[in-house]
Amino acid sequence: MELRHHCETIIQQAIASVMPGEAVKRALQGKNWGNGRLYVVSIGKAAWSMASAAMELLRGRVEGGIVITKYGHSRGDIPGLLIREAGHPVPDRAGYAATEEALHMTEDLRPEDTVIFLVSGGGSALFEVPMISPEEMESVNQQLIRCGASISEINSVRKRLSRVKGGRFAEHCAPARVFSVLLSDVLGDRLDVIASGPACVDTGSPEKALQIVCKYGLHLSSEAAQCVRMPLPSNLHHVDNYITGSVRQLCEAASRTAEALGYQPIFLTDRLCCEAREAGVFLGSVALSHQNTERSLAFICGGETVVHVKGNGKGGRNQELALSAAAVLSQCRDTLLFSVGSDGTDGPTDAAGGAVDEHTLERLAGAGMNLTEVLNRNDAYHGLKAVDGLIFTGPTGTNVNDLTVLLIRR
Repeated sequence: MELRHHCETIIQQAIASVMPGEAVKRALQGKNWGNGRLYVVSIGKAAWSMASAAMELLRGRVEGGIVITKYGHSRGDIPGLLIREAGHPVPDRAGYAATEEALHMTEDLRPEDTVIFLVSGGGSALFEVPMISPEEMESVNQQLIRCGASISEINSVRKRLSRVKGGRFAEHCAPARVFSVLLSDVLGDRLDVIASGPACVDTGSPEKALQIVCKYGLHLSSEAAQCVRMPLPSNLHHVDNYITGSVRQLCEAASRTAEALGYQPIFLTDRLCCEAREAGVFLGSVALSHQNTERSLAFICGGETVVHVKGNGKGGRNQELALSAAAVLSQCRDTLLFSVGSDGTDGPTDAAGGAVDEHTLERLAGAGMNLTEVLNRNDAYHGLKAVDGLIFTGPTGTNVNDLTVLLIRR
């Protein structure tokens, strides 16, 4: 029980450290917006929190704006802004309609006008108007999500099928100034990858995108293939980009909290990007090799793993990562591994992630479940649910990748 309590404390304090409100205010404080019109467009899972902070600072100055966030992630009205919820991780027609509203709102702007563009993780799915049919866009997104591609690879393809990604939204807003504030959910904080870079020059190429299509055997129509070959905007001198939060800050906060709880924090990486199942087995082996420690240890990772979906179960990358460590952890003592999404949701589930300890494997068997079979079905959600291993935070209002921590208590 002590380990689970420490798990919850680390999660709460780490997420609190990367809430976007104050960071957005710092980014906007003291800026000279001139005498033109000011618009706010906020997209992503943290869009509501970011927009609320901006409107509090700019009260009475904003001409209008829109928030586009995931279903269940808005927290009520924000005076002066339209609030729209839409599909994630697969775009839906609600997202397309909301993005059309944003485009209409930012038409015919003048050089003295400014668009404050607030961007957080999930923006790729939520901010979208496809250049191909909605049906094919859904098919391409499903293929990308299920094939095991990294978020960078996914975005490099779908930005070329979009009217707003790859710098096209900023191009649409020209000649107005675009001031973009980004909460990064991308390893290395690459501007052109965060939400597929709606206000950033792309650093990739059509050739690289086509290589990814071939690598994963994606099925594209001739129309979609032609879109992938089209060039993206290369001149966006009217745009300023400002990164305000990242997974490294999340890991640093987890380290501070773990140390306060009596653990020696050991930072492993903020760029974890392998298969979720491989990460779980690896961290399980780390736990096993440190069982003779005389000090309490906390191994800390941040990043975003991937799942190559082959089964028809329910789960997310954090749940699969955690459950994959259960077999190795059964050989340990006073050891717990947890992994959570900082946004409070993991895949298409209501859980933020999962936690396992040395008793998880035994409890799973007691519930009539076989670990290998559960993992092969990609059904980590129901496996963890059977052993009280799911972690629930609800939507957090932020999104800076995932946090994975291995705790060994002595």
